[in-house]
Amino acid sequence: MPFLQSLPIPEPPHLVRYVLGGVARNVAECVSKLGTKPFMISAVGLDMAGKLLLEHWKSAGLSTEGIRKQQDIGTPVVCNILDIDGELAAAVASVEAIEKFLTPEWIQQFKDSICSAPILMVDANLIPPALEASCQIAAKSSVPVWFEPVSVAKSRRVASVAKYVTVASPNEDELIAMANALSCASVFPPIERGNKDSTESLFQKLKPAIWLLLEKGIRIVVVTLGSDGVFLCSKGGPSFMNTGLERLKPYGSCEQFYKIVTSSCPSHWGGATDSEKDSHLFAVHFPALPASVVRLTGAGDCLVGGMLASICAGLNVMQSVAVGIAAAKAAVEAETNVPTAFSLASIADDARSVYTAAKVVFNQSML
Repeated sequence: MPFLQSLPIPEPPHLVRYVLGGVARNVAECVSKLGTKPFMISAVGLDMAGKLLLEHWKSAGLSTEGIRKQQDIGTPVVCNILDIDGELAAAVASVEAIEKFLTPEWIQQFKDSICSAPILMVDANLIPPALEASCQIAAKSSVPVWFEPVSVAKSRRVASVAKYVTVASPNEDELIAMANALSCASVFPPIERGNKDSTESLFQKLKPAIWLLLEKGIRIVVVTLGSDGVFLCSKGGPSFMNTGLERLKPYGSCEQFYKIVTSSCPSHWGGATDSEKDSHLFAVHFPALPASVVRLTGAGDCLVGGMLASICAGLNVMQSVAVGIAAAKAAVEAETNVPTAFSLASIADDARSVYTAAKVVFNQSML
């Protein structure tokens, strides 16, 4: 065979980082850093990745009781490739352990923790039987449920638990997938974005899918739009958005957080009047904040974490969205999925900017 001399290929500039991640873990860490102690139910192995996660969790003073730890579990790992703008370009995931080991039987062991929680967040990495078990435990004690879709493919798992869900937080593509799953047909086509779509025209494209989720029993739909902000949607009006969350009052270390945010974002939002009609759709757009982007992979998780921490602190849903967007801004400016620390003063200032710029995009009957 002829000998072909290989030519040296210059390596492109690159940087490899190991960061702690996982949707639920990121959300829980964000919640913790904003003053609320989460109880995590999950599964990790005793490998290097699992030990790193457990050590970090313990160092934050958080319980690992609900985390299943076994030698035969391969800790879920994801390899993300980011482009020069910090956007996700490609990913390879190995997360089968959650589906195999986070079983209804394991979750059932922590029913007392679920029943005493101010709110339960489940993500769609759970298989349907595990999702159903979690939601049914919460429902017996009237604990509100937050459903985080995780991905387009897994977001369809909402079909088995929609009747239990108080809040769902899909992005545009997950919203369409959830609506199709709940309608048992592919009646909602993918959203085609124009370069010059106004906020109102984008909402009109998403409105049929949003309304279907609300009609199927989900009380509040938080549609995340990346750099275009968030749509907060419910039946009725602003006061309806707190249905199922009224019993949550500020407690413990949340009190300072509550006071700082309410001083920046008054609880009475004067953007619209209420309607008690079940056929009435109410939607508010909250803008994103300008940011010096480092990476974007933790932004959505911190938005959810910021909202959950706010709800646990006794803030209303409108205030909570503003805080969530402020937390997301802090996340995209950090090297890790969740910032090392949050400045409550900065969060409150940024939340004020979002809160005062929010505007109603729809407030009328769907009949």
